[in-house]
Amino acid sequence: MFGICNLAIIPLRFEPSDRSEIVSQVLFGEHFEILETLKQWSKIRTQYDDYEGWVDSKQFQVISEANFNQLSKDAIILNGDLVEYITAPNNLLLPIPLGSSISFLNNNEINTSNYNFEGTKISGVKPKENLLNTAFMYLNAPYLWGGKNPFGIDCSGFTQMVYKLNGYKLLRDASQQATQGDALSFIEESEAGDLAFFDNEDGNIIHVGIIMEDNYIIHASGKVRIDRLDHLGIYNPETNKHTHKLRVIKKII
Repeated sequence: MFGICNLAIIPLRFEPSDRSEIVSQVLFGEHFEILETLKQWSKIRTQYDDYEGWVDSKQFQVISEANFNQLSKDAIILNGDLVEYITAPNNLLLPIPLGSSISFLNNNEINTSNYNFEGTKISGVKPKENLLNTAFMYLNAPYLWGGKNPFGIDCSGFTQMVYKLNGYKLLRDASQQATQGDALSFIEESEAGDLAFFDNEDGNIIHVGIIMEDNYIIHASGKVRIDRLDHLGIYNPETNKHTHKLRVIKKII
């Protein structure tokens, strides 16, 4: 079985329970494979990044395998505004966040032929220098574990969505993203748009941010913020201390 998110945002949980940890979010228009069903819950694997988790079976629409395959082939078209509205039948308004997929609108088989979107559409691959312009759209978004939208986002959700809006695919978690791209030996070799990864005392990658010009970094920590970056890691000028220990810098593009 296959499905598509027809609500603004739905939580993707670690276990089939409303009390379970949210590991990610599924945004409007994202489609997925249904791996297992259990009472009111469905275990899914998202098509975009193969991420797995549980969603409430009342919070998505079932689609055919043919529609799933077609959507997987179609060019990705995303909402480029912080918040925009889908006009549904009977003039109902459905708010959708930045980065929602609108590729499936006007599809008779998925019952969206009467849906209308008049906001900014983003598709295709953008120049690397556009990454920071997109990143700034999330500035001051509150940190939310598992979040992927401007009203709550985690560090790897932030980097994934910024890259996605510019036509580049990143995996979901920071540790997964750290396996992508080419490693750089020094900060001086990096350029704006590259990713910096940070580890904990056990050597596990636990954080990621986007490098800016002049040794600054934009990342989600408490909120999406801009801090200094040096060879030790992220330096927070408000607390006058390093908050994250640098592990590796990766050039994805």
